[in-house]
Amino acid sequence: MSLKEEKIWLSSPHMGGMEQRFVKEAFDTNWIAPLGPNVNEFENSIRDYVNEDVHVAALSSGTGAIHLALSILGVSSGDEVLCQSFTFSASANPITYLGATPVFVDSEKDTWNISPVLLREAIVDRIAKGKKPKAIVAVHLYGMPYKINEINKVAKEFNIPIIEDSAEALGSNVNGVKCGSFGDIGIFSFNGNKIITTSGGGALVTKNVEIKNKAIFLATQARDEAPHYEHSSIGYNYRMSNVLAGIGRGQMLVLDDRVSARRSNYQFYYDNLNEFAEIEFLDEPENYYSNRWLSCILTPSFEIREKIRLALLEVNVESRPLWKPMHLQPIFKENPRYTDGTSDVLFQRGLCLPSGSNLSKKDLTKVINVIKSQIV
Repeated sequence: MSLKEEKIWLSSPHMGGMEQRFVKEAFDTNWIAPLGPNVNEFENSIRDYVNEDVHVAALSSGTGAIHLALSILGVSSGDEVLCQSFTFSASANPITYLGATPVFVDSEKDTWNISPVLLREAIVDRIAKGKKPKAIVAVHLYGMPYKINEINKVAKEFNIPIIEDSAEALGSNVNGVKCGSFGDIGIFSFNGNKIITTSGGGALVTKNVEIKNKAIFLATQARDEAPHYEHSSIGYNYRMSNVLAGIGRGQMLVLDDRVSARRSNYQFYYDNLNEFAEIEFLDEPENYYSNRWLSCILTPSFEIREKIRLALLEVNVESRPLWKPMHLQPIFKENPRYTDGTSDVLFQRGLCLPSGSNLSKKDLTKVINVIKSQIV
């Protein structure tokens, strides 16, 4: 690799220009500690973007948001929670924080997300074993919404609440309805690699104001109303700081531009690689709109995937295999799972390509040329 090769990142932060104004306001008014005007306005901007009927709590991470959601839904030690297996570990780890057991469910091929058929099979079997699941964690992977109607129907049939993991799906929608508003509780992530970022951060979204208030209570160390520090519950330090929320306010102003840019990246890859039988793409189902947080391809085999990945790495281009399913992770090897091999194949064959909204046409063309050099 040449030392002069400039790094092309998988998904780097992309500032819009207004972030510093809101951060400066925090400094100028000495709102440096957690809470403050930026937090309130950032929550309002997320609410207005997703749905005016939702309530938003800005938090320190998407992982913390899932943890709080599980706690609010009553998950505790000894319980089981159904979790999409094909996802990042942050979807599953918070289940274990509460002493509960993740039960993993495989994906379907249309969206790569949790399979309604296997979900129902898992619920029926867990109930037969005397362990009705307390919640479902369903993920919109890479910005592609899961099968909303089918998953909601199964959850409603068995009266099991859904935590909608929209960490990767801010800006995605189904029939014009934004992701984050489909579950009993939704979550977003604003980590540095997400479609917009607050450096680190997340949010909990709900249509129930009592759930929002409970989330804020728990996120601020569960301090009871009293002139002194009084605690009747275990709490957490999960609130977003006013400084980081200022970055979020600036990022929300360019969110639609960021979605457009990432969708444009996907289209560029598709237009230039779709003619090759060796490369497959994940199409949007009818009435689905993905933010295309990451553009992903499927290759014919693990060997070809690795050949492309290593060729990109050689010229300082970052790519990444699709998520390794949770049921294949060493830490979860003993957990119950309901799988049919779908996510195993996706992991073996799939590759995430550079997808940042700040990529140039030159960057994208470089990626295309490397891929073509490995398959032609």
